[in-house]
Formats: sequence, C-alpha cells, structure tokens
Amino acid sequence: MDALLSNDGLLDPIAAVTHPDPYPHYARWRDGPALARAPQRRLWVATRAEVVRRLLSTPALRVRPVTEPVPAALLGRPAGELFGLLIRMNDGPVHDAHRPAIGQALAGLPLPQVRAQALALARAQAGRGSLDDALFELPVQAVAQALGFAAAELPRVAAWVREFVACLSPLAGTDELDRAHRAAESLMASMTRLVADSAPRDASLLQAVQAAVGVQAHSARPLVANLVGLLSQTCDATAGLVGNSLLAWARHGAPAPDRTPATWIEEVARHDAAVQNTRRFVAEDTVLEGQPLRAGDAVLLVLAAAQRDPVLNPAPDRFDPERPARRLLGFGHGPHACPGQALATMLAGAAVQALREHGLDREAVARHTGRYRASVNARVPIWET
Repeated sequence: MDALLSNDGLLDPIAAVTHPDPYPHYARWRDGPALARAPQRRLWVATRAEVVRRLLSTPALRVRPVTEPVPAALLGRPAGELFGLLIRMNDGPVHDAHRPAIGQALAGLPLPQVRAQALALARAQAGRGSLDDALFELPVQAVAQALGFAAAELPRVAAWVREFVACLSPLAGTDELDRAHRAAESLMASMTRLVADSAPRDASLLQAVQAAVGVQAHSARPLVANLVGLLSQTCDATAGLVGNSLLAWARHGAPAPDRTPATWIEEVARHDAAVQNTRRFVAEDTVLEGQPLRAGDAVLLVLAAAQRDPVLNPAPDRFDPERPARRLLGFGHGPHACPGQALATMLAGAAVQALREHGLDREAVARHTGRYRASVNARVPIWET
C-alpha cells in the first residue's frame, strides 16, 4: 500500500510507525481535523492530545469490535482462547473482575527489589546474543523471574512469549500463527503449574497478584491467562522502550552507566514512544468530535503524536530528561491504561544499564540505519549486527 495518503506528502499513520522520523508528519496530522479520515486504511485518526485522552475514556469506543472480540484468525485455537481472556484486549465481566486486581498488584510491587533482581539477570545475560534479541529477552525474562519461574526456564518462556505475541499482529502469516498457538498452549500449561505447584516467593509478582485476586481465584483460567498477559505486554512494548532508549543515549547522551533514572527513561517514552498508536472500535452509531461514526468503525489513536502535542508537553520536540510535569499517553489513559508503567520503565532502565556496563559501543548504536521491525503499532529498532 502506498505510504502516502495524498500528493501533499502526508505520511500514512500506519507507515509512520516504522518511519525513521515520523514526528513532523504527526505534527501535520495534528494541524488537521480533530478526527480525520484515512480512507486508504478505512479508519479515523486522532492525533491531538486532548482528543486522544477523551477518546481513550469514551464508553462508545471498545478495544475490540463488538462483533469480533477475538480476531477471526485465532478463533477456536489456543492463542484465541488466551487472547479472549486478556484484560488489555477485551471488555466484559470477567475482564472487569481481574483488571483492578492486576493493577493493584503491580502498584504494590517493591520496585527497588525487583529492579535489583532484573539488573542482576540483565548483567548475567548481556552480551550472550545479538542486541536485537536482548531488546526482547531481557525484559521478558525479568518479568518471568519476578513471577517465580526458575532460572533454567527463563529462555524457554521468553521464546514462547515472542512466538505468541507475533499472532497479535495483522501481519502474521500461517506459520507464525501455528507457532503462536503452540506457544500459547505451552505458556498456559507452564503458568498453571507455577500457580498450582509452588508457594510464591515473598515479594514476588505472583504473590502480589494472588493476594489481590483472592484465594478462590488462584487457579482460575482467566487469572492464569492474565499472568501470561503480563509477559506478552512486556514483549514488544518494552523491547521498543529499551531500543529507543539506546538510540536516545547515542543521540542525546545519558547519565553514567550506573545511573539510569526513571525520569530519563520516561522522557524517552514521551519523546520516541515504543507504542505509537492504539485502536478503538465504535460499539454503536454515535457522534465523536463532531463526526458521525457508524458501529464497527475503527479509530486510530496516535499516542506518539499526542505526546508531542505542545498543549500536553511544551517544547515537545526537545529531549529533556529534566522536563517538569512530564505527561505521558504512550501507556494509555482511562480504563485500559497499562498499569505496568513503573515496572516497564524500571525494566528498560535495568536493561540499558546492563548493556552499557557490558561495553556497548555508543558510536555503533549511533550508526543505526533507521530501520524498525515491521509493525502496525510498535516502534522497535533493528540493528544489523
């Protein structure tokens, strides 16, 4: 599909996700209507901060189409069952029952202790594989470790998570879908055993979730699925945050390797968002931002554009780790906001610190070619080495 919507050079909002520098194009989208139409993509586009915030909290918009709560390509197979139970992907009584508990557990994590464990793991793993693999594996293994998986299981769990997450993209092919279904089965079985067979480690993420959910729900399949969901949410999003943080280090400098404060990672998350956009679907005919929308219409909320809106963050194109009153939308807003923002920034900081301590070459990072992994929403750099 042509990357341009028209002859005026305005970049398609999906193609923008993997463009070397989409932000001037996002600024031009913001100068347009509050809710613009992208006819080639058959969706509406919101880029202004105040509009994106309103729409993220609008009951008329759902995370999935009402008529297709699970993507058709996943129906009737293990990845589809897992997808249908995830609180981040769906609305419904089961999801509403688990959403507050997961958020409460994440909010109550002893982050300094979890960070120390994640940093030790990242230091042990740094340099063992390619930089591209490290972006994904360090954060996912850290969350698996925090849940209570044994050290020997961490690489296998991380591989399954990457295979499952691949099916969430509309770009997934038949082979990727088959691997995703097998990975979903393995993840559900392994998480079920972890929940049922072991007393959770003190101050572990599993202990916090079980305490928040309640004893009677410990073995419930929705709980197991959403523990897997904590791993899958970490995958592309935190890989992008780590990769974009490395690019920010190469381009703008950073604190000493033994100091990667959360505020610096948060500025990366604002300035070059790992999750560039999210979709919402109209549940019934309605009028939004002055535009009549029909049931089933798709709305693309461009989080990365909204975070560079000067109404939300003054002087938005300047990378400023000391920025006062920084405001983020890349982790969402409203009922489906990601409750793991503090955990994600902490994991990214630990991974960046470990990679830099290991001797990652800043000049080599700075030679990044501007290539990103094929995706419709996640911005994850690719390195040639």
